[in-house]
Amino acid sequence: MDLALLYSGGKDSSLAALLLDSFYDVTLVTAHFGVTDDWKHAKDAALELGYEFETLELDSDVADAAAEQMVADGYPRNGIQEVHEHALESVCGLDFDAVADGTRRDDRVPSISRAQAQSLEDRHGVDYLSPLSGFGRNAVDRLVETHLDVETGPSEQIPKADYEGELRRLIAAEHGQEAVEEVFPDHVQSYVHGRR
Repeated sequence: MDLALLYSGGKDSSLAALLLDSFYDVTLVTAHFGVTDDWKHAKDAALELGYEFETLELDSDVADAAAEQMVADGYPRNGIQEVHEHALESVCGLDFDAVADGTRRDDRVPSISRAQAQSLEDRHGVDYLSPLSGFGRNAVDRLVETHLDVETGPSEQIPKADYEGELRRLIAAEHGQEAVEEVFPDHVQSYVHGRR
């Protein structure tokens, strides 16, 4: 069966790919808004891991609305959730038997509820999988340490292809760099260079 995994090039979505690999023909799909070429980081990571790779351009109106939501809220949670839900809806429209993401048990955002997962499946005729939903952060970190070559560091310095880089760019263009710093707390990101 063919599966599309939303892919950022980070440790969580890379580990999800490894876990699903025994059961599905995995294609890593990076959803983006065309604001930056950050998707190339995910492509490089996917090739290093040995997976097929595709990009999917999302609706720019969703990015604009999410960026404005983040500025209004003063934090990224609701905007990131909105973008992730849009990305899942969009990837469900591709020709795959199943779709997946790298969300973990302890993630506050993004997260997909049981009702949202069932709705995706019913409306699109696909299986939705979240292979890390039973794994806490420590379990993920231990598995990643054993199986993946990972670079970690401050979010703004690590090459990655998640939604954050493009949303940061949109907020900076509309509201200035100070707004970006107010919205996004300091946090660590990861980028996968290959398997161990």
